[in-house]
Amino acid sequence: MLTLYLQQSPVASAIFFFTLVTSIYTFSHEQLYGKLMLHPYSIARKQRVYTILTSGFIHKDWGHLLFNMITFYYFAFRLEMILAQASPYGHLFFAVVYFGSLVLSDIPTIVQQKNNYGYYSLGASGAICAVLFSYILFDPRTKIGVMFIIGLPAYLFAFLFLGYCIWASKKGQDGINHDAHFFGALSGLILTIICFPWVIKHCLAQF
Repeated sequence: MLTLYLQQSPVASAIFFFTLVTSIYTFSHEQLYGKLMLHPYSIARKQRVYTILTSGFIHKDWGHLLFNMITFYYFAFRLEMILAQASPYGHLFFAVVYFGSLVLSDIPTIVQQKNNYGYYSLGASGAICAVLFSYILFDPRTKIGVMFIIGLPAYLFAFLFLGYCIWASKKGQDGINHDAHFFGALSGLILTIICFPWVIKHCLAQF
């Protein structure tokens, strides 16, 4: 099974492994959080720009890491296989969707929090939302488990998820960067459509 993943989803495999190792290492070396977390105040002043990427490879705790990696496991490997079957550049396109969305999902937060010295953010949620929504374009009728119980069609889940992100972002009371989730999802959709313009027709044909 491991060999199959490495052969058919090499980019997703590398991201999965590196994120696990980096996150787990950081758990026991907490001084690294300050160096690797996204810090909009510094980035706006052209400092620590690298944290736009490094913040996506660390997580707050085991719960945060496991939730993101479970979602990644179920959708990222399959998405890269689909893209590789659709194009000889499929592995590259997967990297574009993931890393492009990792960067794009943080831009609104950087703009909003650029004068807030005390604001930090971390986690791969924006990029993983991008992977999920990119996958939905190829298989919109697949069932997605909500709270691991309720199976919703992916297209319905997508609308509900985006609506929830907008609502939760306005509430802003749970300490979660819902803007990163929302813009990550949108980035995943947009980048996938740019790489595979025919996917819109393909998606609509599923209904």
